[in-house]
Amino acid sequence: MQPIVDAVSELTNDEIRRYSRHLIMPEVGIEGQKKLKAASVLLIGTGGLGSPLALYLAAAGIGRIGLVDYDVVDETNLQRQVIHGQSSVGVLKIDSAEAKMKDINPYLQVDKYNVPLTSENAVELFTPYDVIIDGTDNFPTRYLVNDACVKLGKPNVYGSIFRFEGQLSVFYAKEGPCYRCMFPTPPPPGLVPSCAEGGVLGILPGTIGTMQATEAIKLILGIGEPMIGKMLLYDALEMSFTKLKVRKDPNCPVCGIPHEQVQLIDYEMFCGMPAHDRSDYKASTNGTEKKEILSEISVKELKARIDSGENVTIVDVRDPHEWEISALEGSLRIPKGKIEAAKNDVLAGRKTADMTVLAQIPTEGEVIFQCRSGKRSADSIKFLQEVGYNNTLVNLKGGILAWADEIDPSMPKY
Repeated sequence: MQPIVDAVSELTNDEIRRYSRHLIMPEVGIEGQKKLKAASVLLIGTGGLGSPLALYLAAAGIGRIGLVDYDVVDETNLQRQVIHGQSSVGVLKIDSAEAKMKDINPYLQVDKYNVPLTSENAVELFTPYDVIIDGTDNFPTRYLVNDACVKLGKPNVYGSIFRFEGQLSVFYAKEGPCYRCMFPTPPPPGLVPSCAEGGVLGILPGTIGTMQATEAIKLILGIGEPMIGKMLLYDALEMSFTKLKVRKDPNCPVCGIPHEQVQLIDYEMFCGMPAHDRSDYKASTNGTEKKEILSEISVKELKARIDSGENVTIVDVRDPHEWEISALEGSLRIPKGKIEAAKNDVLAGRKTADMTVLAQIPTEGEVIFQCRSGKRSADSIKFLQEVGYNNTLVNLKGGILAWADEIDPSMPKY
């Protein structure tokens, strides 16, 4: 494959000394290092994947790196987002990342975009860059990145992580398939939990992120075999790598048409989920807002009722290992997965052991459901309503995190 960067930028004597270990490799050499300096890369996200990407691309001598992220550093990020530190908590991620990148390589140009990526700004943000790297964790943004890259004819270096598993590919419609060739439609909302719900091994984004950085450098230099038309699956527990072939779909609705005809759509509507926590997305059906009745109670209201001696029924739908971290005293503990399995059995007319969990949940009176932040408990309420529960099912707003924030600051947060 030909290098995607034709331009070169001259190196100073200091830069020649800095990149000497590259220059003595014939695959890179001084001309290759000049290409790296002339290259521009846009990173979507400066979190788990964005951290190693930003660090290694800066160290490698990429001349211009753009960062798209609107979030601030939180302590829960530090287990895996190694570009940030304790001193950066509360700081914008793009500012924290820039400081570390400039410390590694003062010759670097860093462009900072403190905005969510949207269909309205994607073309403007992507246009100045040679390579786009997707370090996001949600489906609406993944589809948006893909479609915008196809529209502009740019390579999309894709990575994904969850728990102990990772994925890597390069979607480049000029040379092979795009993301939609492999995943034409998103999974149903709620089927794939986020890292905040399911967790992620802290080391995992380092493995996938550095491989994404490798693919970007291969594309810029035109060396090796890029992961175009291939998907790498990584299992950290087995330390195994599986490589799959990805074929271009001639009927793909995005890369199967002239690139200038590609339209950037409402990806939150397409995926049925918000792209970020600043989104005002509301689920809809046939273009009309879907009105879903979900009773909620605040942690302060629940605490007042408990203190008054009222007998309240609380169902904690988190997983067992989460109960060991923190839990509300007296709560009935039934994981969301078991409630969902029981629902599926009922709807399919099956009689299995999973259905016994329903016998534990009262069908009369009020039942309050609680999880980490409020999403899994809301899902559990919907599952039960689907199988005929018509008593008062109430969601604890903000979950146990809100309880720790507003009621018991000594309770550990995760």
